[in-house]
Amino acid sequence: MQLDERVITEAIATEYFKKFTSSLDLDVAVVGGGPSGLTAARILAEHGLNTALFERKLSLGGGMWGGGMTWNAMVVQQEAKRLLEGQGVPMVHFRDQYWTCDAVTATVTLASKACLAGCKVFNCMSVEDVVLRKQDGVSRVTGLVINSSPVEMAGLHVDPLVVNARCVIEATGHPVEVLKTLVRKNDVRLDTPSGFIEGEQSMWAEVAEQRTVENTREVFPGLWVAGMAANASYGSYRMGPIFGGMLLSGEKAALEIAAKLKGQ
Repeated sequence: MQLDERVITEAIATEYFKKFTSSLDLDVAVVGGGPSGLTAARILAEHGLNTALFERKLSLGGGMWGGGMTWNAMVVQQEAKRLLEGQGVPMVHFRDQYWTCDAVTATVTLASKACLAGCKVFNCMSVEDVVLRKQDGVSRVTGLVINSSPVEMAGLHVDPLVVNARCVIEATGHPVEVLKTLVRKNDVRLDTPSGFIEGEQSMWAEVAEQRTVENTREVFPGLWVAGMAANASYGSYRMGPIFGGMLLSGEKAALEIAAKLKGQ
């Protein structure tokens, strides 16, 4: 069998741009491919919604790969175990409510399940801004401004492109990059106590795990926060190397958005 480099190139370009053009008008855009983003993306795709995930790095998974301090074992609590075990990740009971799993197994499984459910993943893709529109006099996020991560890293002056989205999930973790850009560039107030980003506090795992889920909500019209981005937005604590709250947060965001969009 002869291999033709030109045909290989055509195949890559054809399939990639087929995926890209089918993502120009999304139901949901997820920014950040960590545990909350991957969980939300899978569930939204399973609900039949046109979903795409944008991840700045080459690899998906966020902090999951390293477990804690690069020791690649993950811990979740009892109530979150189903979100890994239900996707085929082998779980080991440690003590009381704690369960462990191999961090690499969990990461590749969540990424695979999101893709197989129909979520379209764009890695090496940075979100540098949002699209803002007024609808019935109310400002609303209606899309994302995206660029190639290598362009961003090189500091090149190359204009970005845009995708529309009925809903956006900010799941960039501690930096809350999308929300920071929204607040910095526009005279808007968030659904937080101060109207701005409250900022993340130091570690208190018990409170942080609970509030990660409680703080998962629509923080601005069209924009939800999930995972550590939810805690940073609403001023809660960090939880350290336990991942259950982030998985449950992604589930909550996805189910709320699916119910909202399907009810419209």
